[in-house]
Amino acid sequence: MLVVLVGVMILHLLDLILLIISTALNAWLVDGDLSTDLWYGCTSKNGGYHCKQSISEDWLQAVQALMVLSVLFCLLSFVFFLCQLFTLVKGGRFYFTAIFQILASLFVMSGAIIYTVMNNGPESSSYGHAYVLAWVAFPLSLVSGLIYIVLRKKE
Repeated sequence: MLVVLVGVMILHLLDLILLIISTALNAWLVDGDLSTDLWYGCTSKNGGYHCKQSISEDWLQAVQALMVLSVLFCLLSFVFFLCQLFTLVKGGRFYFTAIFQILASLFVMSGAIIYTVMNNGPESSSYGHAYVLAWVAFPLSLVSGLIYIVLRKKE
């Protein structure tokens, strides 16, 4: 049982780290020297790195909010898991933790879908690694939430 708990905790922490990196990192869209994320658009010229604030479109603000909510819900889910680990009765399931983790996965999925549909970057641009990390974090958090539904507390 200890191995399962450690595995679930590692999966959850990995998901949390991926969500934080994908929300904060400046590589959602890359086009040569230009890289943009949810917060800034940066160019690298002559060894310097110049950033300006990202556009203030409604869809981008929605993506920002959804990604921040996914990080918060994933963090709260981990805190609830630790609390339930010590207070839950024997044989109880981690439903409260699972709900928050599944909500985090839905938030990150919604944010990535909105970004994919609404982004009108240049033709030569490609999605960066932070965007890919957001898509990788979605199934990890969904699987983690489903594991919490199945997981029972044992002595």
